[in-house]
Amino acid sequence: MSFVLAIVGRPNVGKSTLFNRLVGKRLALVDDQPGVTRDLREGEARLGGLSFTVVDTAGLEEATDDSLQGRMRRLTERAVGMADACLFLIDARVGLTPTDEIFADILRRSGTPVILGANKAEGRAAEAGVMEAYGVGLGDPIALSAEHGEGMAELAVVLAPMIEAAEGAAEEARTDVDVEEGETLPDKPLQIAVVGRPNAGKSTLINKIIGEERLLTGPEAGITRDSIAVPITWGGTRMRLFDTAGMRKRAKVQEKLEKLSVSDGLRAVKFAEIVVVLLDAAIPFEQQDLRIADLAEREGRAVVVAVNKWDIEEAKQEKLRDLKEAFERLLPQLRGAPLITVSAKTGRGLDRLREAIIRAHEVWNRRIPTARLNSWLAGMVEAHPPPAPAGRRIKLRYMTQAKTRPPGFVVMCSLPEKLPESYSRYLVNGLREDFDMPGTPIRLHMRSQSDANPYKNRKKSIPSRLSKHVKKGATKKG
Repeated sequence: MSFVLAIVGRPNVGKSTLFNRLVGKRLALVDDQPGVTRDLREGEARLGGLSFTVVDTAGLEEATDDSLQGRMRRLTERAVGMADACLFLIDARVGLTPTDEIFADILRRSGTPVILGANKAEGRAAEAGVMEAYGVGLGDPIALSAEHGEGMAELAVVLAPMIEAAEGAAEEARTDVDVEEGETLPDKPLQIAVVGRPNAGKSTLINKIIGEERLLTGPEAGITRDSIAVPITWGGTRMRLFDTAGMRKRAKVQEKLEKLSVSDGLRAVKFAEIVVVLLDAAIPFEQQDLRIADLAEREGRAVVVAVNKWDIEEAKQEKLRDLKEAFERLLPQLRGAPLITVSAKTGRGLDRLREAIIRAHEVWNRRIPTARLNSWLAGMVEAHPPPAPAGRRIKLRYMTQAKTRPPGFVVMCSLPEKLPESYSRYLVNGLREDFDMPGTPIRLHMRSQSDANPYKNRKKSIPSRLSKHVKKGATKKG
């Protein structure tokens, strides 16, 4: 288990900026508006020769009720309890505030080792704030500038003995067997993005899967702002679940922060292997749901459609029948993709969802031998020959699988530009049915023999040893 450092402090003191600096990527959303971060975001940090896990947290506020700010504070306090150490940031330009002093007292009583950092310490304007930081009684403050990278060496010096001590204790406690006998885990976890409209229950679903309140949830729509990756071993399979911000229609997205959130969610879809499109059973297959599912298909991702809040549905059989009919009619490009009913609140249907994800990933990675493909192609052509534009029959000569993830096929043929789209759909549908590849995106490319010729359109050149004689002969004739 890696050493865990939680970055905590008031809103807008630069926690996410420092998080991005430590992980070396712009993983966390950063904006001048306070309170951008709401969930816990983990990342693998490197600082000098040190490697550790860093956690970005929501800004600590004084709310203690069940409001959104109160739930954010409880989530941050939970991160403090789980961390090996906390980096408590204050704003050196603003100086020490009463809120800083309140939370410094909370951190002292938590029992977790605390490192005090005075961020935004570049320039003379911050000198007084750095001196004020001594007043919280948490030791010598480290003057930092997360934006410009100042103070990172001093932070590494303080962290080094803490990490060394934690690793030594972990080595003593480590058992010889980490995985049960007979159980094998893949080297790389499956990358799964959970996407959908606001308030579909994405964060609640992930919390139910991992068995703890890891992500912030509530009745308010749009709580999640950036894509949060949660590692988990689910049924013996390692996964990384990405919780994404709810995606609304583009015309309704006006605020800069929401645009950043949606952009972050779209990026999660592009890097995922499987996309779980989560629908609300009360209003399924809204226009935005269709756009999200179509985006996942166009990006070539394996798609699983999950219908949430099934526990409050009364006429389940009739509703399920209507859902399947609407799915086939509105999303023909995903014909055969799994449609799973779940309840993020009760956990009903989660086993079937996991099985559908594993199955979708297997299909997405499927490779078909070339001999089988060409035998199948001959049968498809015999059953339904391609058209003959201007009296010239298009010939399909050879087929092979060029790639997986998603499955991609190349067919060598004559006159590929004249083969109608309907015939390509005929072949794609046949591949789905005959090779058991329901729902996964399939890429089919038609090429002519001349496309494969590397010397096509290349001008003939005279060998260099003959070029001199040719030039001399031309000169003499002249």
